Amino acid sequence: MYSQKKIFIFILIFLLVSALHSQEKFTSYFQRYPFLNAGASSHYNGLLGFVNPANAGMVYGFNTRFYWTAFEENGFSDSWGFYSAVPHLSFGVEKQGTRKDYRLNFAWGNRSYMSGLGYQWSSQRTSSGKREKMFSWGNIMRPVPHLSIAFLSNFSLESSAKEGVLELGIRPFRNPRLTLFGDMAFQKGEKFSEAPWSIGAVVEPISGVLFTGRYFDGDAFQLGIQLNLGKLQTSSQSHFSSDNKRQFTTFSIGMGDYYPSAIGRALVGKNNYLSLSLKGRMSHLSYQIFDEQSLRLYETLESIRIAAEDPGISVIALNLSGLRILPEHAWELREELLKVRSKGKKIVVYIDNAGMRLYHLASVADVLMMDPMGMLTLPGYLMGRTFLKGTLEKLGLEFDEWRFFKFKSAAEVLSREQMSEADRQQRQQFIDQVYDLFVNEVSRDRGLSSAKVDSIINQEVVVLARKALETGLVDTLCGWNDLDKVLQSLDGEKKRRFPLQLLKEKAHTIQLWGEPPQIALVYALGVCDMDEGIRARWLAPKIRQLADNPSIKAVVLRVDSPGGDGLASDLVAREIKRCAEKKPVVISQGQVAASGGYWISMYGDTIIAGPGTITGSIGVIGGWLYDKGFSSKLGMTSDHVQKGEHADVGFGITLPFLGIQIPSRNLTSEERQKVEELIKEDYHTFVKLVADGRGLPEDSVARIAEGRFYTGAHGKEIGLVDELGNLMTAISIAKKMAHLADEAYVQIQEVPPYKGFLPSKLFSPFSTQETVTNNSLFEFLKFFSKHNGKPLPMVLPGDYPEIPGE
Repeated sequence: MYSQKKIFIFILIFLLVSALHSQEKFTSYFQRYPFLNAGASSHYNGLLGFVNPANAGMVYGFNTRFYWTAFEENGFSDSWGFYSAVPHLSFGVEKQGTRKDYRLNFAWGNRSYMSGLGYQWSSQRTSSGKREKMFSWGNIMRPVPHLSIAFLSNFSLESSAKEGVLELGIRPFRNPRLTLFGDMAFQKGEKFSEAPWSIGAVVEPISGVLFTGRYFDGDAFQLGIQLNLGKLQTSSQSHFSSDNKRQFTTFSIGMGDYYPSAIGRALVGKNNYLSLSLKGRMSHLSYQIFDEQSLRLYETLESIRIAAEDPGISVIALNLSGLRILPEHAWELREELLKVRSKGKKIVVYIDNAGMRLYHLASVADVLMMDPMGMLTLPGYLMGRTFLKGTLEKLGLEFDEWRFFKFKSAAEVLSREQMSEADRQQRQQFIDQVYDLFVNEVSRDRGLSSAKVDSIINQEVVVLARKALETGLVDTLCGWNDLDKVLQSLDGEKKRRFPLQLLKEKAHTIQLWGEPPQIALVYALGVCDMDEGIRARWLAPKIRQLADNPSIKAVVLRVDSPGGDGLASDLVAREIKRCAEKKPVVISQGQVAASGGYWISMYGDTIIAGPGTITGSIGVIGGWLYDKGFSSKLGMTSDHVQKGEHADVGFGITLPFLGIQIPSRNLTSEERQKVEELIKEDYHTFVKLVADGRGLPEDSVARIAEGRFYTGAHGKEIGLVDELGNLMTAISIAKKMAHLADEAYVQIQEVPPYKGFLPSKLFSPFSTQETVTNNSLFEFLKFFSKHNGKPLPMVLPGDYPEIPGE
């Protein structure tokens, strides 16, 4: 990286020097751009790339500005400029008399090092012939928030004219309250002392009110004022000659990126609310296009966090109708909403029909609205399994379970007809803790006794809207359309809805120079496999890249995985360990981070889980599914030749379309003994690695292992988890561990940012294959058959909650 920067600067210096030996001149740099209020790269992104094309890469969204001129004697003239930009691309046109100059720019890079190319042409040439087609290369370097260095090289495409411009910007206080700038333009044969220059300052005494001043080497000067009103901006700039006479004034109006404004805040006030409609499936990732039904957990949590910190928002209103969400993810939203309440802001929630998980989330509200025709279904919690032993027997399949650890029960569904006592014990304990969490939090936030909540669950089960109101489960019966009335009832004042997009722009549009520090949010989702689920073959190198990237100050690994292949788990775990040696790594465990999912968690500096997270399950399972009459029932046969005594292990018929191979025989006693040794060796390795990663004695880990899973709350008590919290808790801790100030803006880089480009179901909307293959039990059987006979650190689908249809 360092050598590349040196080469980059060398090329720029070469181009600047080459401009000094040009034999022809452009019109003076400072005369060509009368609409510039200050240095082109030091203030307000210049003219959106019309001067320095690198500025096109500094905008956050669509921007447009219009400038015009008024002369002191003749009034308004026909001189004007129109400029527009989207990130990395801009276009502008200026009119001076009968001539129009056009410019197209393209920029690339980041906010610390941005480069751009521009092409300018004119509709009419002046009599002196100086308005020529021109090619520009601009660069802006902002290595620290206090300093901005810009280089600009202009080349005529019609003559030998060349020009080099150097600009320096300084912010003594790091923020935009005071910006000092100076620029100098070099042309043909000019000595350093002869090159035209300007110096100036931009002062922002009040947020959104800016005063600009610029002094030129010929004693001319400019004075101006700029007002920012959020996404709208306006300015006025007076131009004075060397004898202090005002020659003309330029005016502008613009819209686009959000700029902080005390005036804007005063106009907007504090009596605003944010409305979030959460209809759809809450998940971590969505497709890039055509996936309107997916809601992203981090995006939702971030929206709540931004609203909590914005002084203009007093209420957050959520519509939970149609929300499909995992229990632990619902708790994470609930936890974030509690933080909103702790800041003195109000939460209003609307529900129509709700079960245990949705009502648990909704109960956090200050005002809980319910549809008059709605219904609550509150039966409690249950964990159960479907056992397939009898089914396999009827199909002609046999399963030999290799179970050597008391609580590692995933394979029971294939070998038993009911739960083992050990499995029943761990499941009951888990359910008891989740139930207690529900009762305690609902009773606390609804002002009900625990006994009352117990009674509703055990005696009412189904609660209609009127009964819910009478028992204190909800506060008012009305539709979502009555939200404005409910909000006004909070304090008697009418509230205005604040657009979510604008709220995000306010939070993400920063005025500091340079690239903000970054924290990587890495997703490890699904089964631990080399090419599916967490995609270890892809994920491990990504983590290595993040570890070696100096722009990434910390890594948050979000784990929502039941485990799977030990190789895939360890491949990712090793990279996490290596990464943690270079920068902070915080683990955020979601609904399930058990077995192999815990394996990839164990080397994090800190492990954060929710109270209902399924964690632990330190153990290994194995088993052998083989043909015991299945092939003959289907009329299928197989044959083979072999070299090697055990070469036929795993060989048998392959089911068409499904790609599942069924071994034709069970293992011999000798082969089974080898497998048992392998599983036990893997288990002891797993225990040792957890002890090493968590800094615990190996015998302590062994006592809590045996394949037993725990709630996150229990996991914290026994040392498997460090803190209880949500995804935002993990990000906050990562920020603190990276020594970033609480108020510092941090950019979150999600890896991967999307699930894919578009959903595959768009191409087969009536296919039944997707319905079958999306069944979690089917996927487990397919995964198990793929890894038949291998030790597997994983828990079975059904041991953790899922969203139906996924």
